[in-house]
This record gives sequence, structure tokens and C-alpha cells, in this order.
Amino acid sequence: MKSTDIPEVMRILRSECAKLKTPYVTVVSEGEDKDPFRVLVSCILSLRTKDSTTRASSERLFNIAPTAEKLAALKVSRIEKAIYPAGFYRTKAVQLKDIAGVLVRTYSSKVPDTIDELLKLKGVGRKTANLVVTMGYGKPGICVDTHVHRITNRWGLVRTKNPLQTEYALRETLDKRYWIPFNDLLVTYGQNICRPVSPLCSRCPIYRYCERRGVEKRR
Repeated sequence: MKSTDIPEVMRILRSECAKLKTPYVTVVSEGEDKDPFRVLVSCILSLRTKDSTTRASSERLFNIAPTAEKLAALKVSRIEKAIYPAGFYRTKAVQLKDIAGVLVRTYSSKVPDTIDELLKLKGVGRKTANLVVTMGYGKPGICVDTHVHRITNRWGLVRTKNPLQTEYALRETLDKRYWIPFNDLLVTYGQNICRPVSPLCSRCPIYRYCERRGVEKRR
């Protein structure tokens, strides 16, 4: 795929993804209050967790702790019960309580709006930081998770070995107008069509743009 193909590919992806199930973190970011705290929490819960589980776990937790103050006040065991069976729920419960406490003590209960400050929170990596900045605050950034890393390399748009390299390569390649929606579209597409194993190439409307690098089996 050439960088000049991106405008048409993005147009197609927007059309196709409108027909597919939206990831829960995106649903949270599009809520009426557009609360960065909820974006941060749901993103942490989504790591190594199915989207349906992320939704259920997040909603149970938000019902009892809709703010950093209330989350910080909860016992770890109560958080564990609320978010189970999210992946690594015990570790995430400790992490969430710790983050909430830092937000209360250091940031006046407000989630930071810069990547550098977000990365100071224990357990928050670049993917989560970029997601909060872009989806929580609407600021420029490129969130790269396994879907974005896999698909852009599969397309041949980038040739990178890890998500960090992919993020920096995309910052050089993509027009800024595509930065914020890029992750959302590719996560949706990656969960439904361009799957990790045996992607549905026969159903893919951007097949002609894709080099299918690394694809050994497809449907």
C-alpha cells in the first residue's frame, strides 16, 4: 500500500466500519460527558480482554466508582469483584486503585491530557496514553495496539517490528487529519475482518490495496 492510497482506504474503512460493532472504549469516548477518566479506566480493562467482557466489567465498576475519588476509596477486593473476569483482573484492580489515588493526590482528580504525564501513571503505556489523549481529549495522537501494528504491516504501509516503531512510522506517513480515527477504524476492522489468523480477505473491500504481508492463510 502506498501512502497516496490512504485517503481512499480511510473512506472505505469509515463506510465499512459503520456497519460493524463499535469497540466499547469508543462507545465510552462518544458518551455525552466524554469523560477522560472513563476512557482511561475502560482502556486499562480492555487490555488482553474481549470487548464484551470489557463492556460488562467497565459498567459494573462505573456503577460504584464513577470518579477517581470513589475508585480510590474502594478496597482492592471490591474492585476485583466488579471487574472480574477481565484479563489479569487482580493486577488491574491494584493498578486502578493506585492510579485513582495518584489522580486525586497529584492531579486534583483530573486525568492528565498529555502523553508524558499519562506515562507517569503506573501501568499506563503509550497505547493507553495515546487513546486517552485522542479519544478523551480530542488532541492529536496515534494510538497503536496489536490491530494497528498488524494491519499496517500487513498492508505494507509500514515495515516495523513493534508498536512503538509503528507509531513513529505512522506519524511520518499519515496526514494529521487521520491520526485520531485511525485506531478506532483499524481495531473495529481487525476484530471483524482483518483478523490475526485467517483474515476474511474475500470480504475485504480494500483487498486490492493490501500486500498481505505475513498472511499464510486467508478466507
